[in-house]
Amino acid sequence: EFIVSFNGYFKSPARKRFITAALHDATFSWTIIERNNPAKEFPSDFDILKFKGNSKNGVEALKDHPLVKRVTPHKMVTRTLKYIKEMGPEIPCNETDKDWDLTFHSSRPLNRKSLSLGTAYWHSPNRHRTRHLMKAVPKQIVSSLQAEILWNLGFTGAGVKVAIFDTGLAADHPHFKKGRIKDRSNWTNEKTLDDGLGHGTFVTGVISSSSECLGFAPDADIYVFRVFTNNQVSYTSWFLDAFNYAILKKINVLNLSIGGPDFMDHPFVDKVWELTANKVIMVSAIGNDGPLYGTLNNPADQMDVIGVGGINFENQIARFSSRGMTTWELPAGYGRVKPDIVTYGSAVRGSALNGGCRHLSGTSVASPVVAGVVSLLASAVIDRADILNPASMKQALMASARRLSDVNMFEQGFGRLDLQGAYRQLKTYKPQASLSPNYIDLTECPYMWPYCTQPIYYGAMPVIVNVTILNGMGVSGTIVDKPKWEPYTPQNGRNIEVSFSYSPVLWPWSGYLAVSISVTKSAASWEGIAQGQVTLTVESPSEEEEGETKKSTVTLEIKVKIIPTPPRSKRILWDQYHNLRYPAGYFPRDNLRMKNDPLDWNGDHIHTNFKDMYQHLRNNGYFIEVLGSPFTCFDSSQYGTLLMVDGEEEYFPEEVTKLKRDIDNGLSVIIFADWYNVSVMKKVKFYDENTRQWWMPDTGGANIPAINDLLSPHGMAFSDQVLEGDFSLGDHDMYYASGTSIAKFPQDGILITQTLKNQGYEVLKSETQMAENVPILGLYQNRTNKTSGRIVLYGDSNCLDTSHLQKDCFWLLSAMLEYTAYNNLPTVVRNVDKVSLPPDIELPERMEGNHLHRYSKVIEGNLGTPRSRPLPPCPPLIWAQPHPINKSAPSNLYQQPRLKSLPIEVPFLPKQLPELVLKPDFPIEQELKPPSLLHESSNFYPVLAFIGTGLVVLFLLNQYYQSRSRPKRKRTKPRARKLQQFFYGRVPGV
Repeated sequence: EFIVSFNGYFKSPARKRFITAALHDATFSWTIIERNNPAKEFPSDFDILKFKGNSKNGVEALKDHPLVKRVTPHKMVTRTLKYIKEMGPEIPCNETDKDWDLTFHSSRPLNRKSLSLGTAYWHSPNRHRTRHLMKAVPKQIVSSLQAEILWNLGFTGAGVKVAIFDTGLAADHPHFKKGRIKDRSNWTNEKTLDDGLGHGTFVTGVISSSSECLGFAPDADIYVFRVFTNNQVSYTSWFLDAFNYAILKKINVLNLSIGGPDFMDHPFVDKVWELTANKVIMVSAIGNDGPLYGTLNNPADQMDVIGVGGINFENQIARFSSRGMTTWELPAGYGRVKPDIVTYGSAVRGSALNGGCRHLSGTSVASPVVAGVVSLLASAVIDRADILNPASMKQALMASARRLSDVNMFEQGFGRLDLQGAYRQLKTYKPQASLSPNYIDLTECPYMWPYCTQPIYYGAMPVIVNVTILNGMGVSGTIVDKPKWEPYTPQNGRNIEVSFSYSPVLWPWSGYLAVSISVTKSAASWEGIAQGQVTLTVESPSEEEEGETKKSTVTLEIKVKIIPTPPRSKRILWDQYHNLRYPAGYFPRDNLRMKNDPLDWNGDHIHTNFKDMYQHLRNNGYFIEVLGSPFTCFDSSQYGTLLMVDGEEEYFPEEVTKLKRDIDNGLSVIIFADWYNVSVMKKVKFYDENTRQWWMPDTGGANIPAINDLLSPHGMAFSDQVLEGDFSLGDHDMYYASGTSIAKFPQDGILITQTLKNQGYEVLKSETQMAENVPILGLYQNRTNKTSGRIVLYGDSNCLDTSHLQKDCFWLLSAMLEYTAYNNLPTVVRNVDKVSLPPDIELPERMEGNHLHRYSKVIEGNLGTPRSRPLPPCPPLIWAQPHPINKSAPSNLYQQPRLKSLPIEVPFLPKQLPELVLKPDFPIEQELKPPSLLHESSNFYPVLAFIGTGLVVLFLLNQYYQSRSRPKRKRTKPRARKLQQFFYGRVPGV
């Protein structure tokens, strides 16, 4: 089955004519699958086509039709549910909560679960603090964000259309006001509108419940889209039809508590863009795959979507919340900052399936918290609906968010959601452009991690900061002229070089600005702080035919620490270019035991799943740079060691030649490999019921045949063995997780052998077999020249990879670097017996019929035989012309973001008390009324305020005269506390 996307909306007969015309010469049968759902009578921009027989020619014929936009496999959406029905408060030092994990991905059996269910790898930043007051879980989530303040002003979500894409909702659920559920639609193949799981009910309740466990916008118009079956199954086409229907219904806010790694599911991603282009404010969960980095889920990782992370009621990032960066941009670029904001997602109280309340956790809970807040805010500024759009709402949420201490931007985005602050921002909002992040300070830790962990220096690979441009002026826009680099003359700004790449068109509502930062040659031996700023102007056409073009100028301040160029021995170059990941190909995990998470999708970057290894190297004084281009694009004389870990990509012939020359001239290389065995790869295949095809891995854990081609000039190679087991190396306990062995090595090199389990034999035969004295570690000194480099091989990378780390081998990596950089032989390999390898070991070959060429940057298909592509040119960097200005910036660039505002008076809102300890008997919990009851007495508030003011004056006068008739005494804190209670009611202790 394939989704055929068209360049426009057409009725069913017209679409059938287009397909028939494209397939008029087809020698196989095909049918258009009928979709029986509420959107079937409306024009659509896609059809589902089912082929019987060889579909390759049919797909190509469809792509040639002028009205066909794209042809993609029809994918199935699956998810797993992980939750505890009734939870107590989350304990920040030993978090044990599980949650609903709504994962969106292809029909490939990615039954993905959280990577952090155990507590062994989780360490809260507050773990070793002394005793402190704990915050009790509030009875009402709405009170945690003080929604009652806006309710008292008369705003309750009225006039806002909210769509919930989930598991459905019962028509007679008691928590929702009569008439507020405007529409329930079913897009699945089950004949029901009701929720059979409870997740959709909970999500809807957090947004709009008016009874027991209250929601934020109880008077909003609710549109329930049932897109998941009771078996937790959905299809991309169900979402596409439902999304089209949401556009027809003119939905304002859409909550999507699902997510997954497949940001290359083009029909889905394109439709999300179309939704937001139609002013639908989409809120989505960032994912439940924390605490690992590089685990952002789609669509929350899209620039036009509000991506929400989770925190607990101690204002700490929840263990399950996914972390950035985005991995779309790898390997050549650098990821964007996500999530956008965070809010409460642990032990949140919401509507249960059949009435009553329950506690649940997860970013799928945090998402409806934000969606409810957005709905409430939209009703509060409904008189200014012309300024309300996905960008302006996100700008208001970001500008008002409260930054969490000791948390970096890839965990919290702009910080914790502040409902009252966002209201103030929206009430005076003026359409404008803004940036995320809104400044670049490479010295500010921990917020600017990982940038702040390593100073910059001359000769290094440029530091890339990927900034998101939000355009609240219109759905489309452009950058006028070019961004301008303005170094600060008093603050050594001339020591910085800056280059830009940016979106040619900002659509929908957003774009990117990639800033590459380097050091000028004149500062090669200089040390200090340098600062400057980037200014750019965004222009958007007016929505009216004869209106004026809108313009907005934004400034991005930059601050860096520069040091003299470190010695070559301390500089490591990380090979990112030859790492591949899901999507789009089937790249299996490096550890075959990871059956619950079989796809390698975390980016294989030093700031994602190799984050802990990176920090270890920095703590040991090494400087790590990232290579996002072929080996022909770096100067080997600048680096002591090239570090290659878990490479899946092929190599250009020019790279093989260049690396041989570099090693001869002094560059050292460390390679961490992984398993590759064709028989095992065939064993881990699976059947895709949609495309009726078997899916084979495109490589093993690593591309061993390609690595062997790279090593062949040095007489080295890895085998096709798959090994596993515990062993000791010196004083260190080690674990070999689906690694390989060394098959060829120079006789004058050093080899370390171990006895391990033959995991490949176990996979194939389901029997245990031991492999005696297999070589897993090799060290070799190249002897071409006196200054030639060294090569170290190790057969397993799992001990460096945080995603499935059991026993790390960071100490071994340090020992390897001592050898490659200084020729200091590690003590564990001294005085070892010489190992002779059999000369006739058969080396692994590429699996016949693999599809690596579809995703490779190096090879391409040619009549069924892959061949090397032409070597691409090295990416050019055009340094921006500096425009020095005489300006001094503050030492701390961080300030609460400020949006340009109109001179509009905002109603008085009590200042939020963010550090209150919410006790169970807090009156706002016990006496909180649904908004409907508050509205009945809203006309009396001016009178009550007048009476209250009079009572306060009388009280103060009474106190004054009493004090004159008795000796004065110093007021104590308890007295001040009583006075405070008189004004505000009971205020909990802090």
